[in-house]
Amino acid sequence: MEVVDVCAGRVRTHNLDTIAAELSPLLISLITEGIALNTNGSVYHPEGQSEPEVFGSATERAILNFGVKLGMNFDEIKSKSTIFSVSPFNSRRKRRGVAVQLHDSQVRVHWKGAAKTILASCQWYMDKDNIAAMDQERIFHFEKIIDEMSKEGLRCAALAYRTFTDEAFPDIPESNLVLLAIIGIKDSCRPGISRAIQQCRNAGVKVCMVTGDDLLTAKAIAMQCGILRGTLDEPANTAILASEFASMSEADREEIAENIVVMGRSSPDENLLLLEALRKKGHVVSATGKGIRDAPSLRQANISLAMGIGGTAIVKECSDIIILEDNFTSIVKVIQWGRFLYTNAQRFLQFRLTVNASALIICVVVAVHSHEIPLNVAQLLWINLLNDTFGAWALASEPPMDNLMRRPPVRKGEPFITNLMWANVLLQVSFQVSALLYLNFHGESILKLENKSLDQANKVKNTVIFNCFVFCQVFNEVECRTSYQGNTFSGILKNHLFLGTILVNVILQIIVIECLGIFFYTARLNLKQWLISIGIGFFSISLPPERRSYIRRKRLIKSWTCCYRKRLKENNLEADVDKSEE
Repeated sequence: MEVVDVCAGRVRTHNLDTIAAELSPLLISLITEGIALNTNGSVYHPEGQSEPEVFGSATERAILNFGVKLGMNFDEIKSKSTIFSVSPFNSRRKRRGVAVQLHDSQVRVHWKGAAKTILASCQWYMDKDNIAAMDQERIFHFEKIIDEMSKEGLRCAALAYRTFTDEAFPDIPESNLVLLAIIGIKDSCRPGISRAIQQCRNAGVKVCMVTGDDLLTAKAIAMQCGILRGTLDEPANTAILASEFASMSEADREEIAENIVVMGRSSPDENLLLLEALRKKGHVVSATGKGIRDAPSLRQANISLAMGIGGTAIVKECSDIIILEDNFTSIVKVIQWGRFLYTNAQRFLQFRLTVNASALIICVVVAVHSHEIPLNVAQLLWINLLNDTFGAWALASEPPMDNLMRRPPVRKGEPFITNLMWANVLLQVSFQVSALLYLNFHGESILKLENKSLDQANKVKNTVIFNCFVFCQVFNEVECRTSYQGNTFSGILKNHLFLGTILVNVILQIIVIECLGIFFYTARLNLKQWLISIGIGFFSISLPPERRSYIRRKRLIKSWTCCYRKRLKENNLEADVDKSEE
């Protein structure tokens, strides 16, 4: 933050390097005194350096740097006076004041805060070296300057003072003040913020700006960031004063809460009212903050995020997630990785359901029919070992996909296993069970085992079934990694860890079949039998065209529904207009 616009002593300038020459010494003295004494920050002059180091909050540092440009000697001003009373800043009063005892036995009060709040308490203003009365024309003039600064996206603050004789008072006087200066502080949007907000919008996440700044300032900043787009399709009440929102009935608040994008001059209580209204409408609400005033909202939000650098200890205590970089773009990463973990859990569950259901059905059917099990205990343990280690590792290695941020959020109460997952599981289980049962009952003729003994033929047949089942799961992993994409092999060559895991899986299966038959009760297979095993497994991934058609139908139905709702809404609006005209 930095001060970029100043109005003081009938002078308004954007060039702070020359402002000291344009103001009178008395006015500069009063402004620098107010800045140095009425602050929580500090200025340190290191030895051997010309530029001082400024400490404090972002706003305090901006105002202190403005004082330094006016020639403020921070330590000297502090040493010439004694602060005996402080009125701390709070979000409702939006001002901070101090009462100081000067060396000439005078008492001087300095106030700093929101420009319109301070202006309302002023009866005079500094006109160069003189104090002039504040008439209606001057009030209108200063209000116009504040509005101009606010429309440029500047945070407007004002400095005022009042001098008393040596007297004691319990509370610092807040009225009949003398206006010293109105300053505009620029808080530039960070690089990438507009793109991050657009990504949130594409992901179905609505970004709302709830701030203690003036509504004009908030709207200007929201336009710069892309929160407000200024388009004709934006609903009414997108920007509102917090006091107006709080004065509404509970039913009215719930009705317009979904339309609000910017809320200015908001206090912690009013933040809570908006949050509660959104939650009552069934929305999942996330809140971000860094100051103490944000703590109540963070406690009540479904998901709370605190700033790691500028956040206070109590805010970090109340939050679910701490953003180390203090950057909104990190929230996009939080959303993306949250969806990625959710999708990964769905992938693995779909994979495990397919494996377990297929193995169970095959073993039960064959056991009932032939009173024997095609997959023995050692083979089932090996299948579980491959799936629980290499299968999970392979699916977890898939990086977050770009389409995650183009999908709508999962609504509260939606089933974890979606219809698409059930469809994939049903198709895979049906194919694997059908193929392997057919191989079990007709394996002797398919594999040309009529000339072998019964025991040897059963051993080879069961080995082929075991091998086919493992390769079905290998290719099932390939399908599960892109459950929500049309192209099964999309980006597979870029994921070296996934390919390496699949390769290790295949090599271990070859070793088991060819070298460890004594432990798994398997027979060595010839080239034809290996090709049959791999072919049956590979054929399982020829199912995605049906899945893609399902996705296309689902998207088409969704687009038709959206168009229908939009057209219905327009017709309703036209009907309302016709009724009003009648």
